[in-house]
Amino acid sequence: MVLLIYRIFINLILIFSPLIILFRILKKKEDVYRFKEKFCFFSKKKIKKKLVWFHGASVGEISSIIPLVFILEKNKKIDQILITSSTLSSAKVLEQFKFKKTVHQFFPIDTNKMSENFLNYWKPSLAVFVDSEIWPNMILNLKKGSIPIFLLNARITQRSFKRWKIFRDFSKTIFQCIDKSIVSNQETKNYLKYLGVKNIKSVGNLKFIQNKFKRLTLPERLRKHIVNKTTWCAASTHKGEEQISINVHKILKKKYSNLLSVIIPRHIDRSKELVELFKENNLKVHCHSWKTQIPKNIDIYLVDTYGETEKFFNLIKVVFVGGSLVNHGGQNPLEPARHGCNILYGPNVNNFKKIYDFLDKIRISKKIQGDRSLYTNIKKLISNKNKARSANKRVKKLGDKISAFVIKEIESSLIK
Repeated sequence: MVLLIYRIFINLILIFSPLIILFRILKKKEDVYRFKEKFCFFSKKKIKKKLVWFHGASVGEISSIIPLVFILEKNKKIDQILITSSTLSSAKVLEQFKFKKTVHQFFPIDTNKMSENFLNYWKPSLAVFVDSEIWPNMILNLKKGSIPIFLLNARITQRSFKRWKIFRDFSKTIFQCIDKSIVSNQETKNYLKYLGVKNIKSVGNLKFIQNKFKRLTLPERLRKHIVNKTTWCAASTHKGEEQISINVHKILKKKYSNLLSVIIPRHIDRSKELVELFKENNLKVHCHSWKTQIPKNIDIYLVDTYGETEKFFNLIKVVFVGGSLVNHGGQNPLEPARHGCNILYGPNVNNFKKIYDFLDKIRISKKIQGDRSLYTNIKKLISNKNKARSANKRVKKLGDKISAFVIKEIESSLIK
């Protein structure tokens, strides 16, 4: 009964999808040429050999699998790798990499017919869903086709578990289709057991793996501008946190006359709004997308492009990670951690509590409470840039261990 209701609901979405897609195109959240992939009009060709399929919702999930994809591309038993995602931003991240046998397509609307069409075309030998991506029709059709289903870096929050629990029989029907799961935390392991997943393993969060294949160099003129300044970075900021960053910048400026604050908002479509905010606060701002010469006396460097964050973490070692001073649940701190940054964060980090507990333990991160606390700790860290170096080695060692384990599990899951 629940499956029938879901299928009616998802078919209603399909009916109204042209209007939804049009709205998203106008908002520049959809590719005007490639949106048809969501209706199974594919722009890439399937090689009629062994294909491994990865699916992740957006930027975070897709970025986490890139190191694995490069390793798997060297496996001669794998002829093609398909990556699907749902957002334009994730597609733009993938454009930065030169893959040899990996293609990207947008994930189709999860109607029964669409998922059947998708699988009939691509015929994957293994389906790997990253994080919390569970699509009932696709999962059931994969099972019907005897295609192994792998849930990678599985993460189920208490909130989503409660929703699945309401429809216990339906949930177990879906989750029992999963052949293997590698979880990101103990909480998820407990939830998956309850939901009927049998083969569950734990090794650590996938996002500890360093991406050795990504070019992390900024244009030389920008690099010199940054290294000649006293800098700190506010990354993955949400509405309200930019104003806090402004307040901190103004106080720090009194001590460091050559201060440069680098702001990387979580959603770059807010860039125009933020430029106005900085100007209202009498701060001189320069946007990364402008591609013009950087004035010497700017206060704020606004990173308003996708996939550039790590390039800045490679240079700037004092980082506040946003989504934590507002009621959002935090953002993932592992990117700055992998680059040996000193990380500051607010009290609202429920989504990444275990990760922050680990980073606190190895003294790479510290909780702050607001403007004054953020200012005080930035000031301390600016004069102690090498503090996180030894902790960075521990993060790298853990990432290498997780990578080797996951690759072994994926390769053993392939259809013989």
